[in-house]
Order: sequence, then structure tokens, then C-alpha cells
Amino acid sequence: MSVTGIVLAAGAGSRAGGPKVLRTSEDGTPWLHLACAALRDGGCREVIVVLGAQADAAAALVPRGALPVVASDWAEGQSASLKVGLAAAATSGADAAVLSLVDMPNMTAAAVARVIAAAADDPRDALARARYGDSPGHPVYLGRDHWGAIGEEVTGDSGAREYLESHLTLAVDCTDLGGGEDVDA
Repeated sequence: MSVTGIVLAAGAGSRAGGPKVLRTSEDGTPWLHLACAALRDGGCREVIVVLGAQADAAAALVPRGALPVVASDWAEGQSASLKVGLAAAATSGADAAVLSLVDMPNMTAAAVARVIAAAADDPRDALARARYGDSPGHPVYLGRDHWGAIGEEVTGDSGAREYLESHLTLAVDCTDLGGGEDVDA
């Protein structure tokens, strides 16, 4: 099974005082590096980073080996970034994409691996989503057979949430792995 990771990192971070893609952890590691490492170490063959707000400054933070793409219409919401990420992934032979957000610096490679493993029986048709307690979260696994429909249906800032809720989506308990919260500060 071949999986492409996609980091959605295009937003302006208006609640956080600026683009989260430019944030770093206490030790100075860019959140973008943490997101890419979790995807790569969790089983993604390649990683795509979707940039938008302050894309030029953010591009300097994209780690070696990750492919930066820019969502020029990023201000329309997370759906614009998702469409650009899936379009970039469609140029590969990947069976699936695993989505993450740049503002989840504590998401683990173990959570990515667990979500990918849950979809292994039908990699191109499966949908899976990490769950932390009672809350759905990231990473999110999207089998390639769903990419076109998702791209057509998503709008605004909801990303693939409605699509996932209206289709059979495996809930993968990752509570014990922690790291499921996004950081708005």
C-alpha cells in the first residue's frame, strides 16, 4: 500500500495571531517539521505541504523531501487547501492520502501508523479517522477512490468533515497515543 501524507498549512491563523505554519515548539522545531515527520515516520511514502497565507515565508520552513504546493485561494477555507493537496497527491500512484493539520504539533507517528493499518484491507476505498476520547480528529485516511467526490463536495472551512460523516468511516481509537488537540494559541 502506498500512502501520501498531506499537511494542511495554508490558513492565516486569525485566532492565533498569525499563520500557524510559522510557529515553532519550545525547543525551536517548526511545527511544520513535526507534522511532516509524524506522517513520514507513520508510513507515508511522500509528504505534500499545502501553503497559503505568507507562503513565501512558510516555504523556507518546508523540510527537505516534502513537496510544497500553494493554495492561491486559501482564504476560502480549509476546503481550498484540501482540494489542492488532493490534486497534488493525484499526480502520484498513491492508494490513499493521510491528512494532518500543521497546528497539531503533538500528533504522533504512532497515530498515523494506526490509522493507516486500520485501512489496510481496502486501501483505495477505505475512509478512516483518528478518534481521541469522544472526539474525531487527525490523522484522517482518504482512500484514492474518494478523492474526486471529496474535491467536488467540500466547501468553506469544514474540510472533509461532512463527507466523512455521510460515508462509512472507520473510527480509529488513538486516545492512548495523545496528541489529538489542535493548538489555537
